Amino acid sequence: MINTFQIQVLPEVASTPNLLKTTLAEHLNIPKTDIKHIEIFKRSIDARQRITKINLKVAVYIKEKFVQREEDFLEYQNVNGKEEVIIIGAGPAGLFAALKLIENGKKPIVIERGKDVRARRRDLANITKNHIVNEDSNYCFGEGGAGTFSDGKLYTRSKKRGSVNKILDVLVRHGATPEIRVNAHPHIGTNKLPKIIQAIRDTIIQYGGQVLFNSRVTDINIKNNTVKGVELLNGTKIEANKIILATGHSARDIFELLHQKEIAIEAKAFALGVRVEHTQELIDQIQYKCKSRGEYLPPAPYSIIKQVGGRGIYSFCMCPGGIIAPCATSPDEVVTNGWSPSKRDYPTSNSGIVVELKVEDFKEYEKYGPLAGVQFQKEIEQSAWKLAGETQRVPAQRLVDYANNILSTDIPKTSYIPGTTSVVINTILPDFIGESLQEGLRQIGEQMKGYFTNEAVVHAPESRTSSPIRIPRDNKTLEHPQIKGLYPCGEGAGYAGGIISAAIDGEKCAENC
Repeated sequence: MINTFQIQVLPEVASTPNLLKTTLAEHLNIPKTDIKHIEIFKRSIDARQRITKINLKVAVYIKEKFVQREEDFLEYQNVNGKEEVIIIGAGPAGLFAALKLIENGKKPIVIERGKDVRARRRDLANITKNHIVNEDSNYCFGEGGAGTFSDGKLYTRSKKRGSVNKILDVLVRHGATPEIRVNAHPHIGTNKLPKIIQAIRDTIIQYGGQVLFNSRVTDINIKNNTVKGVELLNGTKIEANKIILATGHSARDIFELLHQKEIAIEAKAFALGVRVEHTQELIDQIQYKCKSRGEYLPPAPYSIIKQVGGRGIYSFCMCPGGIIAPCATSPDEVVTNGWSPSKRDYPTSNSGIVVELKVEDFKEYEKYGPLAGVQFQKEIEQSAWKLAGETQRVPAQRLVDYANNILSTDIPKTSYIPGTTSVVINTILPDFIGESLQEGLRQIGEQMKGYFTNEAVVHAPESRTSSPIRIPRDNKTLEHPQIKGLYPCGEGAGYAGGIISAAIDGEKCAENC
């Protein structure tokens, strides 16, 4: 007999197989020896009450032997000599589009402007240590896209569980821990993602696909409103009648190229704000309502949504036990983001706290047409760079000082390795953003007692939350309405927000090719 049900237990019970077995036997009113196997389907944390508990969905095998089910892996086929489809970008949308094309018997040619994951590490170190930004290889560009070195969070609000589960299965097949299928907010970790990304690349090549690195696309060749291929920076031309455009949210040169070629794009709302760092110990105390979380609970995250003056203020890409990273894609800007390793064992915790923007906020930039939001974003990042002495040091302020527009006399050492520069941050943010953030942070402090402290440090800006552009496409065919064979895809085209949703969108576009 297999009994499947949900139960709430203490953290130490959830983490100790023998204690869990005892607890389940008592719950079912059966001898402990009758339980032959326990399978956990879902795990989540409930920290709403005074004592934190773990929610589990389990299958208990009662007097029945557990037989390991065989993994239902996809059978890829060799696509050498098959119809070719160009994919611009090797982020999650591009890589999963490539796997789907192979599954469907088509040959993907993945073109990535940046380097492979191993070579890319040197450029990240160069930003951090020497303040040198490689425009093609950085935290946003390179194999695996922005997600590879920015944490690997796999949470999604997608309701299509079948699609989500398939993406998770593919990641597990390529080396991710099976735990990502179980946890309510799965996470891989920046230290483990590169090997998984490399394994996906190896699969693409093994079955006849191509992956080209250091290959920036400078033109999309079009004839009679139909794509014919692309041209690279080195002059190489690659022909194909179908292109999946999966460049990510920071490919401003591609947005500008489309606009120059009079290919329709649209300004899109996004969010912009700051990144706030606390000690992880403080966040644990606030969230778990105890002095110490102990050995059985993971570092606590938080998720906050507030309304200030008709605008949403919310936490973004919260990184428990993580660090703040320099994510500029051009030498004349400062951009922040955050990431955590798989164990989330850094002593600091950080999160973007951002303000919801609207397209009408970019009216001052109307002369830039659909690129108005891009210019708005760019000017704030460049102002931060100038305030930071034209380096990758980040404008920073203690949290309470920030809320009161007081220049901090000193900044505690933070996880942002290039360093900080003490400034009044709101001098680089438009008033409506700065004032909304200040009020929003006060409200967060009222809800999370202890959060609003001058021991916390605000870093600015957090500006790459999503693409400031949407590239239109037909709802059914997913083709651009103006250009046959062009499939705008993923986060950069405005159709995804994170690794899982981008991967799902990549598969959808490939299915329509």
